[in-house]
Amino acid sequence: MMKRFLATILVGAIALPALAQDTSADWDVHRDDRNRLMVAYVQTDTGLTLALRCTAGAYEALITGLPPAGRAETRTIGVKLSDHDMDMQRWNVAQDDTVAVSEMPAPFARHLRQGGSISILIPGGADDGRNLRYDLTLPASSAAIDETLTRCNRPLVDARDVERDALQDTGLPVGFDWRHAPRPEYPASSRYARGFAVVSCLTNPDGRLSNCEVEAEHPHDAGYGEATLRAVRAARARNVSAPDAPVDQRLVSFRASFVLDGYQTRQDDAAVRAQRQRQREAREAQQ
Repeated sequence: MMKRFLATILVGAIALPALAQDTSADWDVHRDDRNRLMVAYVQTDTGLTLALRCTAGAYEALITGLPPAGRAETRTIGVKLSDHDMDMQRWNVAQDDTVAVSEMPAPFARHLRQGGSISILIPGGADDGRNLRYDLTLPASSAAIDETLTRCNRPLVDARDVERDALQDTGLPVGFDWRHAPRPEYPASSRYARGFAVVSCLTNPDGRLSNCEVEAEHPHDAGYGEATLRAVRAARARNVSAPDAPVDQRLVSFRASFVLDGYQTRQDDAAVRAQRQRQREAREAQQ
């Protein structure tokens, strides 16, 4: 099983050795300095595995062992940490459709360091179509999670996590929209058929974006992060109630999906239609 684990984590899906939950120790760790890879992981007796992975500077948070998602690009997963409310989040489906990839992996990792109870809800995930809920107890991590963050140059504490949590599904703060939305181009060097990237930035008074960083990209070596960075640097945000006024400095994020022609799913087509509708509404608001 360990040989299988070493092989699969290098290509995007994770298979981990069978380990019972142990709340007295830190997370398990695998290091491969030759491939610039480190993984901190916990496999639970429910069949789920939580993994935090730094690969050549790209940071990922993954949940493996989920019910298959089929050809969907994304899936909704509820996450409840300790005494917090259940937070219904959008996660991305990996090449292995039993693996989900977080859009905000570093904040998720920072939340997990304290360990304790976590509930994971999969809408419609049970065989009979009912919701499937996993109630887990994770070990606290005094070193392993911090090492993954540090290896990928992610801060151990980030005051912007509060702003990230408050963002709308569009990635914009309440009261903001795009004057010129980002328009990423598919990277010619990519050897993958599909993937995604999430970039966060700070707004400037003229609506342009700066201090941008890649929050997540999958696969990690597809070039999607750089393509999205180029797109957001040409974009401009605005305040809906005062579109011509200077823009307050706020955190924004932008998620880009990349799909080669011929690999689209019905979910992809619906997303394109929704984006075109938002663009029409934005143009009409400017008239």
